[in-house]
Order: sequence, then structure tokens, then C-alpha cells
Amino acid sequence: MNQTSIILHAAIPVYLIIAIGIGLRRWGVLKKEDDAGIMNVSVHLFLGALILDNIIGNSALKEPKQVIDSIAFGFIATLAGTFLMYALCPLIGLKKGSGARTFAVATGLPNYGFMAIPLVAALFKDPRVMGVLFTHNLGVELAFWTFSVALLSGNLRFSWRMFLKGPIIALLLGLALNFSSLDTHVPVVAAKTLRALGACAIPVSLLIIGTTMSDLLGSFRLEWRISLWALLGRLVLLPALLLAAALTLPISRELQLVIVIQAAMPAAVAPIMLSKKYGGQPMVATEVAIMTSAVALVTTPLVIGLGLNWLG
Repeated sequence: MNQTSIILHAAIPVYLIIAIGIGLRRWGVLKKEDDAGIMNVSVHLFLGALILDNIIGNSALKEPKQVIDSIAFGFIATLAGTFLMYALCPLIGLKKGSGARTFAVATGLPNYGFMAIPLVAALFKDPRVMGVLFTHNLGVELAFWTFSVALLSGNLRFSWRMFLKGPIIALLLGLALNFSSLDTHVPVVAAKTLRALGACAIPVSLLIIGTTMSDLLGSFRLEWRISLWALLGRLVLLPALLLAAALTLPISRELQLVIVIQAAMPAAVAPIMLSKKYGGQPMVATEVAIMTSAVALVTTPLVIGLGLNWLG
């Protein structure tokens, strides 16, 4: 099986599960009032278990430089992508109050978790890569819940409570166990329980992304200037910069592979909900997420294939 086929075999199930989620909403199986509870369980329990399962005992995450590099890159790349997209807003005709901040946050944030995790699992059998992905994602979370939210809301005050999330707590706990050498004392039954719970994280979360997409499609209105610039920024400009960083920075092979996957990701769905909460423009975030996710069906295999070939 050639590289493109492997990438497609990894990516297509992700989109199929999202499509099933859309169908479950349309058929009335999963109702809107179910989403919050299911998503909370998926993020705080299932994803937390998946992170712990991949962090505890992971040799790549017993190296301080690897951990620092991964977190730092996730943080800096998210900030740089967001503010680069904000700098492009005058070219699009977007101003503060008309969707500029929402466009920047939505286009600058890749679908770094629920789309990236199954692709990493399918493409790279080395658990070191998955562990580095989760550590990288901590940097993304830190940037998103501080500066991105501050940009959306116009409020620069930060609260430590925004970091009380299952995935962040799980990652910090896993790293603490590794660096204290207590990872070797985790009972086998606990490890098996984490693995069983973690196996639920991705499919359940993708189903809820599908139900969210179904709700958004009903009110979706296409505005070509936003769509075209979102596609250019999220699927062309930012991937080029990320791949260049992967090739030139003095970082580990595992982090290089994680960056290649992140470079191929469409925009995340989270800014849609956050723009509602913090006074942004939800329809702008919706358009960015839908259009980049649709076109990423074609561009994701191309970007990953190009990146892996460049890395040799």
C-alpha cells in the first residue's frame, strides 16, 4: 500500500464517523440536550484516560528537552498562526467588531486533537509520537485558553480555573509520574482500565463534532471572501510555515512528525462555541470550520505526504 493510500485509510474513517454523527442528529437519535453531557464525559474522562495511557512510561516524555520543545512549539505556533491571520484581516475587509478577531482565532487554530489523534495512531505505531502529540497539544491549549480567548473577548484577564480540564490535568499527572519514576508502579489493572476508557475518546468525540456540524449546516451562509482566505491561510500558508519549521528547527524526529500532522489539519470546531460565549461572530467561525474541513479531505493527504517525503 503506497503512502497516499495509507493516509487516506487513516483519514477517511475520521470523516465517516463525523458523517454518522450528522446522521444521528438528523434522525433524532442524538438530541441537542445530549451533547453537553456526552462531550464532558468524552473530554474529561475518555480523553484524559487516553492521554494517561500514552504518557505513563513513555520514554520520549522522560526527556526534559523533548517535553519543553513540544509544549513551546505548540504554544508559539498557535500564537503565531492566530496573529498572522489577524494581520491578514484588513486584506479581507474584516475589522474589529465585524469578525476580524473570530476569523483570526478560527483560522489560526488547527483541529489539533480529535482529528490529529486518530491520524497519528494510524500512521505511526511508535507510542513516542502519540505522547509527543499530547505534550505539544498542552502548548496549544495554553495559547488558546489565554491569548486566543483574550483576543476574542477583548479581556486580557486570565483565570487559573480555565486550566482545570481533564486533558491538562491528565497530562501533568502523567508527566509527574514519569519524572518521579513512579510510572513503573502503576498497577496493571489500572493501565488496562485507562486503555479501555481511552479507546472511547476519539469515536465519541467525532460523533459529537458531527452533531455540531449538523446544527451549523442549517444556518450556514457562504461568504466567499472569508472562505477563500480561510482556505488560503489554514490549508496553504500555515502548512508551508509549519513544514518549514519541522525541517529546519533542531527538534526530535517525533516532534517533526507531529508538526507534519498538525500542518495538514483543518480549522478546529471549538472557536464556534467560544465565539458565542465571548462575543465573537459564530457564523464566521462556522464558515471557516466547514469550508476547511471539506477541502481538507483533499489537502490533508497531500500535505502529510509532502511533509513525510521531505523528512525522508
